[in-house]
Amino acid sequence: MFGTNQGPKTAPIEEGEEYDVKIEDVGKEGDGITRINGFVVFVPDTKVGDEVKVKIVSVRRKFGFAEKV
Repeated sequence: MFGTNQGPKTAPIEEGEEYDVKIEDVGKEGDGITRINGFVVFVPDTKVGDEVKVKIVSVRRKFGFAEKV
């Protein structure tokens, strides 16, 4: 990280938050993938094109997991 003056990158989402999202892709495990403020979120039991309300259940450094509400 030499040459950058950015602090630690934090996720733009938090556990427990709810969002209306559109599934854009499918991961290798079959989970739907959406992006919230550019942040990748996996949503089980969804497919490309689904528009669903989700609740964030887990946030990692580079991605998160949500469930349909």
